[in-house]
Amino acid sequence: MTIDRIVLAFAGTVILLTLVLSQVHSIHWLWLTAFVGFNLLQSAFTGFCPLAMILKKIGVTPGHAFS
Repeated sequence: MTIDRIVLAFAGTVILLTLVLSQVHSIHWLWLTAFVGFNLLQSAFTGFCPLAMILKKIGVTPGHAFS
């Protein structure tokens, strides 16, 4: 799995998890959803993604989806 796909899977998981938590625990979990959304948006324009940097540092290879 490529770094891009890992980032998308992680973001989707966090968004779905925080939506559930906002319904069963506290509406304040939606702040984490907003944070993830903001990071996805700014990453689209700047190319800067903190999670991608962390994944590269721990040794996940960038790779291509169909290589």
